[in-house]
Amino acid sequence: MRILVCHNFYQQPGGEDQVFAAEVELLRKFGHDVSTFEMDNDSVAGMSKPALMAATVWNRKTYRAMRERVRQCRAEVVHFHNTFPLISPSAYYAAAAQGAAVVQTLHNFRLLCPGANLFREGRACEDCVGKCVPWPGVLHKCYRESRGASAAVAALLSVHRATGTWANAVHAYLTPTEFARQKFVAGGLPRDKLIVKPNHVDPDPGPGPGDGAYAIFVARLSHEKGIETLLAAWAKLSFPVPLKIIGDGPLAASVEAAEKQNPNIQWLGRRPLAQVYEAIGHAAALIFPSRCYETFGRVAVEAYAKGTPVIASRHGAPGEVVKEGRTGFLFTPGDADELAGLVGRVFSTPSALADLRPGARAEYEAKYTGAANHEMLMRAYRQALDRRSAPAAGRNSRARACVG
Repeated sequence: MRILVCHNFYQQPGGEDQVFAAEVELLRKFGHDVSTFEMDNDSVAGMSKPALMAATVWNRKTYRAMRERVRQCRAEVVHFHNTFPLISPSAYYAAAAQGAAVVQTLHNFRLLCPGANLFREGRACEDCVGKCVPWPGVLHKCYRESRGASAAVAALLSVHRATGTWANAVHAYLTPTEFARQKFVAGGLPRDKLIVKPNHVDPDPGPGPGDGAYAIFVARLSHEKGIETLLAAWAKLSFPVPLKIIGDGPLAASVEAAEKQNPNIQWLGRRPLAQVYEAIGHAAALIFPSRCYETFGRVAVEAYAKGTPVIASRHGAPGEVVKEGRTGFLFTPGDADELAGLVGRVFSTPSALADLRPGARAEYEAKYTGAANHEMLMRAYRQALDRRSAPAAGRNSRARACVG
């Protein structure tokens, strides 16, 4: 199959960038003719605010470049990962104009929430879900703590909802979990176009021994990822449990301070993927204390690939990905006391975690391998191609009625 995969890179590397690269590699591994269309947010620095706002809603240059790129590579499917802010939804129309099927992976909640994570003031927030104009996100400055920047994102969402882009310009949406799918259905996206396809880990890193007797956290050091909950829990533990922290971010100073105060905490900063896998494989458990819903949580699947059970927040995608008592344990989001009690119980009984390692590894082998992911991608692409070829009648429907 001829596939064009498109991605707008963020200024700070993240999980979406990893999934984009991993899926391109996977598709090529299975013999597909894969081209890429990439843009980078570093280009934003040279743009005025009005020009950036206009390009975010509809980038004319991208429209022309996309039509030419699709024509050159004769793409049957154009698969978008991130279009924000520079690729813009204009690229959907450009791809369709050249006869390609359009697929969009929903890595975050951007189409429902100016802040993209359904998270505000330390809690999950759905105030903008289903609204024609997501004005609460503007009022609360949910994007970059700026009312102007939040208004620009709200304009993007409102314009394309009103013109039917989300309902009509995309032939298939991919969501990593059923939880995320249901949120997008509630937000007005067409139910029959939303397909659950989780992320994957390929090549298989192989199971680890789990002999390290420590817990590990791997994520951005930020409030929504629950690092403060984790540090507070470690200050409450009734007996010492070693904790390794891998990552960097805005709360790095808090982690550094906790490391100085608590000899059981070791902050390793950013590490290459091979070293991350090695550390996860030796860990007794991975802690995934996210305060926000997440759409997936790739690190949990990386832990499963290594046979390492996961202790996660009981909400959103983590609550779906982790199977209580089979691949890990769950606790109330943000509850440091409950997390400390859970960690104390399972680490004081080593078999409580060791017994879950086969189940964690089996979950990876059943759902998250490259082969399984390729099969799911092909089913989604075929559905998108069928929709592209369907008669035009009935295509011009808008998303279902939104709330005020």
